[in-house]
Amino acid sequence: MREPADRALTRPRLRPAATLVALVTLAAVGAAAMWSIRPPSARSAAAPAGEFSAARAFQQVDVIATEPHVAGSAANDRVREHLLGTLRGFGLAPEVQDTVSVQGAELSSSAGGIGLARVRNVIAQIPGTASTGRVFLVAHYDSVQSAPGANDDGAGTAAVLETVRALTSGPRLRNDVVVVLTDAEEACLCGAKAFVDQHPLARQGGVALNLEARGSSGPAITFESSPDDGKLIDVFAGAPKPVGTSFAVEVYRLLPNDTDFTAFLQAGFRGLNTAYIDGAARYHAPTDVPSAMDRDSLQHHGDNALALARAFGDTDLTTLEARTDATYFPVPGGLAHYPGWLAWPLATLALVSVLLLAALTRRRGLVTRGRLAAGFLLALLPIVLSAAAAQGFWALMVWMRPGYAALPIDPYRPLWYRLALLALTATVVFAWYALLRRRTTPAALSIGGLLWLALLGVALAWFAPGGSYLTAVPALAGGVFGILAVLLRGGWASLVAVLAGAAVAVIVLLPTAMLLFPAMGMRLAATGTLLAALLGLALLPVVDLLHPAAGGQRGLVAARARRTALLPTLIALVAAVACAAVGLRVDRFDAGHPAMTQLMYALDTDAGTARWMTEEAPVQPWTAQYVQGSPGVMTATFPAFGDERLTTGPATAAALPPPQLTLVSEARAAGTRTLRLRLAPQRPVRLVTMHVAADAGVTEAAVGGRPVPVDGAAGDGAAGDSEAEDGAAGDGWGFGFVFHAPPPGGVEVVLTVRATGPVRFRAMDGSDGLAALPGFRPRPADVGVRGDHSSEMVAVARTYTL
Repeated sequence: MREPADRALTRPRLRPAATLVALVTLAAVGAAAMWSIRPPSARSAAAPAGEFSAARAFQQVDVIATEPHVAGSAANDRVREHLLGTLRGFGLAPEVQDTVSVQGAELSSSAGGIGLARVRNVIAQIPGTASTGRVFLVAHYDSVQSAPGANDDGAGTAAVLETVRALTSGPRLRNDVVVVLTDAEEACLCGAKAFVDQHPLARQGGVALNLEARGSSGPAITFESSPDDGKLIDVFAGAPKPVGTSFAVEVYRLLPNDTDFTAFLQAGFRGLNTAYIDGAARYHAPTDVPSAMDRDSLQHHGDNALALARAFGDTDLTTLEARTDATYFPVPGGLAHYPGWLAWPLATLALVSVLLLAALTRRRGLVTRGRLAAGFLLALLPIVLSAAAAQGFWALMVWMRPGYAALPIDPYRPLWYRLALLALTATVVFAWYALLRRRTTPAALSIGGLLWLALLGVALAWFAPGGSYLTAVPALAGGVFGILAVLLRGGWASLVAVLAGAAVAVIVLLPTAMLLFPAMGMRLAATGTLLAALLGLALLPVVDLLHPAAGGQRGLVAARARRTALLPTLIALVAAVACAAVGLRVDRFDAGHPAMTQLMYALDTDAGTARWMTEEAPVQPWTAQYVQGSPGVMTATFPAFGDERLTTGPATAAALPPPQLTLVSEARAAGTRTLRLRLAPQRPVRLVTMHVAADAGVTEAAVGGRPVPVDGAAGDGAAGDSEAEDGAAGDGWGFGFVFHAPPPGGVEVVLTVRATGPVRFRAMDGSDGLAALPGFRPRPADVGVRGDHSSEMVAVARTYTL
């Protein structure tokens, strides 16, 4: 039997009314889903003392973020004194942990070697009444050299201070609460590492709540948790507005990114890591000023931090052990969460339900086996095409506005571009459906789409269990409610069943898709559109209501129906073009939203020569006046930059002194030499580096009194973002380190080497600011500094043989 070409899972008789009901229902569900991830409104300074007030916390941001305050700077000293005074005002007795530490994670590195820093953490304790453990409120108070750090991490620091004020204004909690405001996070995560390794309060572990920001707006998202987080998430679900997803945890675990939370995890702490991440164009940039902060985001940060501090503060922390991760995601009214071991059963049930739906529709004569197979294969097309269209869209935007190529994550006003991508995805889905629905049948395409969701749910249950819910739950709902729709044989009852399945898909997929856009940025826009395309497949029974029922029609009537079927595609395409046009119009570079550029200066005092350098690829127009040619490496002359490919140009040598390396003493024993050296900058600098000739054969090393590994050391090189780890050795350099915030008297280095004769060393230091250099021309008002760890660096190097 050959079924009519337009048979769907349900065909209500009153089609216009059904379409209107479906659209209004899904719009309402979508609005509720988006509201579930919207930050709460900021509270004024008149809020009750026991509540978190963004206005009060913002007063702290205003003080903290008046200027850049990189670790070791006088500005950072001022911020630290403010923190100490504020904590004393709450009746606490804060201390400064002044020590040297190695880096807090295996950072993205260059041949700069292992990272170290002198850190000065601010630590205070609120004793509990009958403590079962400790709750740690963690944020870092230093900024990068190029940004005042209002959001990163003035927001986290201010949220901790306001949380502590609220806690100390009420009854004491059962457990100890420890405030840990770390130093040198931006440099090397060294402050957190110093605390967990060296401070007595860290010895027994506890629950760490780390507060961060990677932007200036958006909800505070819990994006990382300690392993076996099931009971932690039970507590998190009780927060005022818990926004988080176990899918984000799975993604973050695959990325090379780290925060202070990494050091706590590696030390065996439990805990949660939270940040708001939208508005990322201001991340690490000079525009990260207090006025750029969305105070609703600050309120969200603080509401949850205060609630979690109280919840964990009154919980028996010895009962938090769990044997599984939780699966969780935002839903209207709170957080859906269940044990992670359910990922496999749910994914299996989803697959079985969709297969049963396929069998039922075939038995009822709605579709043939061949068309089911075709629908499954063809349903892959919108998934692939929407991702390709998203990347092509952003490539077009970069071609039209070349300054976008230098953006690390997102433009200043990405909303319209995100809307354009959603409309572009809808265009792909609508066009694909309109072209294939009559030949393949709506039922075959709908089931094919659900089958892809179910299979992805099974795959994710294997590779990333915390993300399986994204497709398994919509597939399960689509399968179950699809079966119900078929059994009800059309009409309004079937429509209700179809809408129920579609509503579940919207609630599960839409918020995560919108969270993925700022998380991955426009450079990886395909990630968000991938989820949007999957949502489109889950909504195909509703999409079918937008198309005319043309079964059995002939001639002009059929032709008119085919033209009408393309109307949703045309509307979506016009919306995509319109949103892109608005985006280009409103997101312009100006003094408040400058284009980003990156420039460095390197002086080789051995040869008396200097070079301008940039990591930009492609090189931006402003930077092109300093550099030219193809990118290359500077490993032989400046090993601290490792294998980072830099475009360079000649520069005038400035009268800047190199760091001084002196041999304090040496001792010989059993065929080795132990050299005691002092590496001392001769000018105000942010960091100092040293590399040893590879043929010296370094066997042991200690820097600043801390033993450091000598083989395969990977650290936060001066260039900051290279992925090479040992490139310098090929150019004659072996062991090396980068020391951030060096003390005024320099850094003591103790090396044991196999070489019996003189040893060659390469010393370099790095300061910030290019304005005083010969030949530098200031940037125009609409051209700014790219937010990274090497922008504006002035590096001076010299070779020593000792």
